[in-house]
Formats: sequence, C-alpha cells, structure tokens
Amino acid sequence: MYLDTLLQFGRFDPLDGVVVFAVGLLVGGGAIHVAARHVVFRGEPGGLTFEHAVLTALLGAVAWALLSWIPLFGALFGLVGWIGVIKWRYPGGWAKAAVTGAAAWAAAVVALAALELIGLGSVSALGVPGT
Repeated sequence: MYLDTLLQFGRFDPLDGVVVFAVGLLVGGGAIHVAARHVVFRGEPGGLTFEHAVLTALLGAVAWALLSWIPLFGALFGLVGWIGVIKWRYPGGWAKAAVTGAAAWAAAVVALAALELIGLGSVSALGVPGT
C-alpha cells in the first residue's frame, strides 16, 4: 500500500509535459507578438503574424538555454542572445529589440498572473527569460 502511494506520486505523464510546453510557448509567443506589434509596428497595418512570434519565442528559448549556463556572465550572455534573436526576427535595431523584449516580459508577467488566477500556476512563458 505504501509503495503504491509512492509510485503514484512519482508517475510522469508525457502528455502533461507536452501541454505545459505548448501553453508556455503560446504564452511566450503571445507576449512577444503583443510587444512587437506595439513597439516595432506602431501605426503600420498588418505586421508579422502570431506564428512568427511563436517561432521567435522558441528560438529565443534555445538561445537562452545555450548561453545562460556559462559561469559568471551566463545570465547576461543569455539575455543578449535572446534580444539578438528578437533583433534578427523583427525590423529595427538593438534599442527596439531591447524595448520589445522588456515589453514582452511585462506582457508575459501579466498573462501568467491571469493564468494563476484561474488555477494554472505551474506554467511559465517559454521564450521569455525571467518568467
């Protein structure tokens, strides 16, 4: 009986991981999309798509994962790499990319707070560092 209880708590359902990954990627992509539309494409009709922002979030997460493990300066290198991905994927210079990143972070924090209110507190925004 005791062993069954321990095994039950230790189970891992791969579907849970896929759902958390997908929701996190959608939150991160949504945050980047909202930020880019307000910073980069202010006043221009159309702009880039939500799918473009989701791919940017995925590439930004890869850049963060590759650079943030470096001792002492890893967080700084990861942040510069993430902003570099935004700069590469959206028009504008480093300043617009940094402002887009800051706005994406703020949008992700608001979205995660809203998800926390409805009971989905174990989700993070994939592709947005610090969330």
